[in-house]
Amino acid sequence: MTAGYSLTALLFRKHAIPVKSAIRTMAVRLRLLPAAKCLFDHPVQIKIEGLPPNQEVTLKASLADETGELFYSLAHYKTEQNGELDLSQSPSLGGSFSGVEPMGLFWSLAPKTPFKRLMKKNVEQPFCIDIEVYKGLSDVSDQLLAKCTNERWFMKKGVTRIPVREGRIRATLFLPPGPGPFPGVIDLYGTAGGLIEYRASLLASHGFATLALAYFGFEDLPSTLEGFHLEYFEEAAYYLQKHPKVNKNGIGVVGISKGADLALSMASFLPGVKAAVSISGCSSNLSSFLHYKGLTIPPLLFSVQHIKFTDKGAIIFRDAIHNPCDIENKDSIIPIERASGNFLFLAGEDDQNAPSPMFLNEAVKRLQEYGKQNFESYCYPGAGHLLEPPYSPVCHTSWHKVVGAALVWGGEGKAHSCAQQDAWQKIQTFLHKHLGYEMNRSRI
Repeated sequence: MTAGYSLTALLFRKHAIPVKSAIRTMAVRLRLLPAAKCLFDHPVQIKIEGLPPNQEVTLKASLADETGELFYSLAHYKTEQNGELDLSQSPSLGGSFSGVEPMGLFWSLAPKTPFKRLMKKNVEQPFCIDIEVYKGLSDVSDQLLAKCTNERWFMKKGVTRIPVREGRIRATLFLPPGPGPFPGVIDLYGTAGGLIEYRASLLASHGFATLALAYFGFEDLPSTLEGFHLEYFEEAAYYLQKHPKVNKNGIGVVGISKGADLALSMASFLPGVKAAVSISGCSSNLSSFLHYKGLTIPPLLFSVQHIKFTDKGAIIFRDAIHNPCDIENKDSIIPIERASGNFLFLAGEDDQNAPSPMFLNEAVKRLQEYGKQNFESYCYPGAGHLLEPPYSPVCHTSWHKVVGAALVWGGEGKAHSCAQQDAWQKIQTFLHKHLGYEMNRSRI
């Protein structure tokens, strides 16, 4: 696969590619609607025409990530009486998923190598997903009937990507097209470290000036999670607020996992933060000391003896993390009641990495005890820890380079995928509500 285009895309100009098959009397047509190019968080409608009635076929989806790792999915179907298939209406008879799942081939993509996680590195190029139609209900068949490629982009046309190395800040700023000003958002990921840009680039594609901020494990930043200084995040917030294309009425922060409790701390101590989104986060300061202007919040720790393992050796952390309500852990609780802004708490009931539903409930309870009503909270049945942008493959377990082992994140296929779609819309609506700027629709 070349950068940006698969071999199929280079050989065929159109996204609907008729292929002459063993069914010699007709040409099979595979179409992606509304187009074969779209943003990563946009759905496509998959339609197949030109087959006999009640024809059994297998659809396969595959992509190779930037390291060459293969991800694939498949589903079995039977055509309607008119010889057509429409995945928005036709049920899968089995495979990676079953039932009517218009985007099932995408969210069910699984790695060929165990414990691999699909994460975009170069957001200026798309993921190219090849979709193939084979005759019969076999996982392996040489009777290819049709094939096309879906280019799933992370940046809308006109979005600008700007590396930021100012002072201590190590980040990438994504600006939407147009003069602005736009609502400003800082995007934080978790204990994987490094600089992760794909969510920030998608947020910019929907009208947010978004700063993807690294805070350890990148360039000259600390290499470990030993401790953090909130002044670093304050510097990043100040940089974003002062940018000429950013609204001056405050910024938002979106964080997942460790990034979520950092988002809560920013909202609690930094007056310019008007909206904070906690995804699978903790109501306490997790794992590392947090320092700010002479104040130190100790970490909420975990007990090694309560770690569980799957039969494949993957780690389940959920029951090992200490309870923030225990008296010895009270000092680790983030004083979110100090915040003048608003909170959105999101969690999955099947989170196997952390008891995030309990953390969500404790955060809400604390705000209510202080007479606060500045929050929304949603807990999704069947969803795991990694609530990513829509149509991301459901990652139940993956290798964690910092821990040096595979971690179980949880998440039940369809339920987790539905949660990702709903959460993504709630995040955008929440940020627009509290930071301004009218919701817009984005297209490549």
